[in-house]
Parts: sequence; C-alpha cells; structure tokens
Amino acid sequence: MARMLHSIPRRRVIAGMAAFGLWGLAPWLPAAESASKAPARPLADRLAAYADGLRYDDLDAATLERVKSHFIDTIGCGIAAFDERPVRICRDVALVAAAGSATVIGTSRRTTPDLATFANGAAFRYYDLNDSYVGGLAGHPSDHIAACLAVAEGERASAAELITAIVLAYEINCRLIDAFDITSRGWDAPVFSLPAVALAAGKLMKLPPAQLAQAVSLAINDHIPMAQTRVQALSDWKGLADAEAGRNAVFAALLARAGLTGPAPIFEGNSGFFKQISGPADVDVGAFGRRGVPFRIHQCGIKAYPAVVYAQTAVVAGIEVARKLGPLDRIAAIEIATTRRGYQRAGSEPEKWAPDTRETADHSLPYITARAMFDGDITNDSYLPAKLREPRILAFMRKITVREDPALTARVGAMVPTRVTAILAGGQRISSEVDDVPGFPGRPMTRAEVERKFRGNVGRRWPRERTDAVLQDLWALDRTQDIAALLGKLSLQSNS
Repeated sequence: MARMLHSIPRRRVIAGMAAFGLWGLAPWLPAAESASKAPARPLADRLAAYADGLRYDDLDAATLERVKSHFIDTIGCGIAAFDERPVRICRDVALVAAAGSATVIGTSRRTTPDLATFANGAAFRYYDLNDSYVGGLAGHPSDHIAACLAVAEGERASAAELITAIVLAYEINCRLIDAFDITSRGWDAPVFSLPAVALAAGKLMKLPPAQLAQAVSLAINDHIPMAQTRVQALSDWKGLADAEAGRNAVFAALLARAGLTGPAPIFEGNSGFFKQISGPADVDVGAFGRRGVPFRIHQCGIKAYPAVVYAQTAVVAGIEVARKLGPLDRIAAIEIATTRRGYQRAGSEPEKWAPDTRETADHSLPYITARAMFDGDITNDSYLPAKLREPRILAFMRKITVREDPALTARVGAMVPTRVTAILAGGQRISSEVDDVPGFPGRPMTRAEVERKFRGNVGRRWPRERTDAVLQDLWALDRTQDIAALLGKLSLQSNS
C-alpha cells in the first residue's frame, strides 16, 4: 500500500482521501505532509463549539452594563412602534397561534417562540432606531434580542442564560459581518442573523455542539435573504427582514433539538455558503470575544436618530451647516460627501430624491439631510406622509448631490463619517464634517442618556411613575427571577 501511495503525486493522494473520507490512511504519508494538508474543522462546528463554551462568568461588568443598555433601548424602540401598521400585521399573524410559551411584547398574550420572535423583532426594528454595527456592511444585532427573549421565556431560562445568549448572538453576527463581503454579490445583512440566532436559541435550549451545528445548517440553507430589500424604493419588508431571519433560526433550532439534520458542510460544501453566497473567507473563531478578549457588543452603537446608520452623522453635519448659515434660501447647492456604502445605500438611486414611503425616506441621505437642516432634528414624525410631500423640502432636495469621498470610506470604523457642504450663490462654501455621534462606540450613551431615549419612546404610552418602575426593573435584568413576569410589565393595557 505504501509503495502504491508513493507512486502517485502526494497532492492527488490527499485529494482522493478527502473525497472519500479516507483520512485514516494519512499515516502512510510523511507526518509533515499529512499535518499540513489536514482539512480545517468545518466552520459550523467551530461556531457551535464557541457557543457551547461561552459562559456567563466570561462576561465582565462592562459587558453586562452594555447588554442592559442595549436591551433597554431595544425594548423602548419596540414599544414606540407598537401601533404601526406593519408591526400590527406581524403581531396579528403571530397571535393566530392559540397558545404558546413566549410573550408578544406590549400584550398579555403568548404565542410560539418563533412567532414571538417575528412579532417582537418587527417592533424592535421598525423605526430604524435600534442599535447598529458597522463592518463591511451595517447590521442591527439588537434585532436578535427578540429571539433570545422568546426562547429564554419558553425554556424558563435564568437571567444569566438570557444575557449570555444575547452576548453570543451579538458576537456571532458582528464577527461574521467582519469576515464576509456579501453585499457586492447582492445578499442582505440578515444572512448573518441566521447562524447568530440559531446558536443563541440553541444555547438557551441547552443543545450539545453537534445539534448546535445542525441548527446553523438548517437555518442557513433555505433562508438566504436578497439585498433587493434595501435598494430602490423600499417597502415594509425593510424593517421586517431581520425579524423573519430570527423566526427561521429559532425554528431551525427547534428542529435540530428534535433530531433533524441539515445540509453539511454548510459553509465549505461544493454548493455551500462560500461557493454560492460569499466567496472564500477565513473566520478565526479563536479570536472571538471571551474572558479577557473584548466582545463585539462594545463596538455596537445606539442610534440617536431614526435613520439609516449612514445618515446619523449627516443629521449632525446638516444641522451645524444650517446653524452657521441662518436662512436656507441663500443656498445654491448642497454637496453631501459620504462613504462608498453610504453612497450605494442612501444616495445613489433616483428613488432617494422622491421618497414616498417612510422606509425609503429613512434610507435617503438627501431627504434626511434636508429635513434636519430645516427642522433641526430627525424624529419619527419626520416621516409623516405630509412631511414627505412638503414642497419646500422637495425643492431643496433638488439642490443636493451625493458622492463618495474615498477619504471618508477609508475612515469607516464603528461609525460612518459624513461631510455636508453648502454652496452660496456667490460661491462661498460652508462645511461641517462629522465622524461620530453620541451613542456610538467613541461616545457611548450613559445610563441617563439611555433613559432619556427610552422615555422619549414610551412617554406617550405610560405615565412617568410607571416608566420609572419599568426602567428600574429593566436595569435589574441580571437579577430578575422570572423573565415572563418582567415581560408582563411591558403590557400596553388598552392594546393587549
């Protein structure tokens, strides 16, 4: 046998062994050759091992505080959007299930964990006001809090288990965003929500590593979202796509727990993720957050404005230019310089100069900047139908051009820089360039700032005394003894 193997080029021997699973013959090869050519452990297995090994004790005090800040912010965003038409549709569909173990937040009713994930995720995300992570593309990891809550409640998990699952979901999502380029191939960011939620849900279900890997495979194989969600005229689905990814991932974890297997290797396979979706990538799971290694949640920002992340700095820059100028009728033209992704997603399409839906408007650099310059702020009311049709804003937007500045693209980090320049009739130029805004990693929100935003979101729902009590309970998330009881305190009695 040894003579036969040595008569064939070694690379062909190794390839044949890999194809037929004959790695047991590797001892016939020289040790160095065998070791150097051994196949890497499948990525799904490595992600599963990381998820299985993560412990609450690995989280430091700063990480725990970050989880609570993002948790409170996300709940506030969901309560604020409770009555919006798309959110109500998702909730009504979810509550068709006669019974379940997971609360639909804002009500006293429960449904299945996957449907609760969908309904609550839709509410959390709808206003585009929850958190954001900026890597090769932008994602919203707080969307995954919906799944973690729904599964934790159904599994009667402890607060420590819930918090660990939230950190895990953030870590997987953000690290995969760092590792892959999918948008240039036309895929959407919730691609990464699928493994993140599958692993977080599976961990709450206490699945062993082998079943966690199956949950990843089941979640990814049939649920890859297209980026058409976020180009041209945007629809209701813009705010719901991640909720749907979460629903699919929770269902995949339930199937894996029951014993179903999924296509494998899901990433490296001949028709797997690398080949079909992303291209090859090197994901160093060993570098993921753990005790002594910072978790990616610390690189996530809490939004100050209900708008796409690429426009957060544009709001501040636009307001500053307007403050310097005074009357805006002096302006002959406005130039908005942004990053490559900012231009592609919020300033390259004609629909962004004539937004007729909230979803298109809150992803439009021309609209958001114009509105901020006239109103001095961007709020949920900035997207009322009458505001979108306001003649002075539409006329002003015709003066606006958007372009990529490669120097800004090169500076993208946890935030997306923007420069707004007003050009007056006489040629004078007045500019403001902004790299960061309060709430993002360079300027994280304090507890007082998190509470101020929360009160702004729920102030129309509850009297101050009730808001105070809810905030006290939410800040004590790590000490709660009953997740279901905590969610019950969020009911909007008139709507439940």
